[in-house]
Amino acid sequence: MAANTLNILTPSVNNLSARIFVRAAGLDFEEVDVWGKTREPDFLVKDPAHLTPMLEEGGLPRGCLWESCAIMAYLCNVHGFDELYPRDPGRRAMVDSAMYYVVGTLYPLIARATYPKLGFPQYPGEAATCGADDDVKEQARQDAQDAIAEPLEAFRFFLDGKTFIGGERPGIADIRLAASLEFLRAIDYPFPAWTEDYLAAMESALGDAYTEPAGDVRGFVASVAG
Repeated sequence: MAANTLNILTPSVNNLSARIFVRAAGLDFEEVDVWGKTREPDFLVKDPAHLTPMLEEGGLPRGCLWESCAIMAYLCNVHGFDELYPRDPGRRAMVDSAMYYVVGTLYPLIARATYPKLGFPQYPGEAATCGADDDVKEQARQDAQDAIAEPLEAFRFFLDGKTFIGGERPGIADIRLAASLEFLRAIDYPFPAWTEDYLAAMESALGDAYTEPAGDVRGFVASVAG
């Protein structure tokens, strides 16, 4: 049995982050596709939040962990992957800030802009889940799309003239950011030139560790867009 079991949904960019990471880190792992199974009793016993990716690993107090950034940080700490998650407090703080900015600010806008196109469920309290008519829902989706440019541009602060947030090589904040941006292909988002260069550099640096799992997301996006 593999040391790390990753429960995943292959079309998800949240899952894509962890899938890229375990490959880039060279970890011993197995993937279990739990599409349609996350609300079954056996899964909920381990993961009452019914979220993926979900890591099962022997060193965890409860044996499992969800949230992609937490999974990547934990495995870096366990295995000493300083090149992916620096131990220096200042550099680590910048990586943490970039990751939290993805999940707290940028990704909610990506979700609101793309989930209606992808057919993914949205959160209660959003325009897309209320009783508003389709025009209102589409305006809300467009508003989210239009709002992406500002937080996306803020990532140039973290790059600070470097190729990656992690420096010469991609780190876990880069993995989380690049994976998130994959969904924007669903709406033909007009990426600024620096973002296209960044994504190309990520795929070039990580090779198959990026391309292979990203192919699942890209295939799903193409099937929906087509």
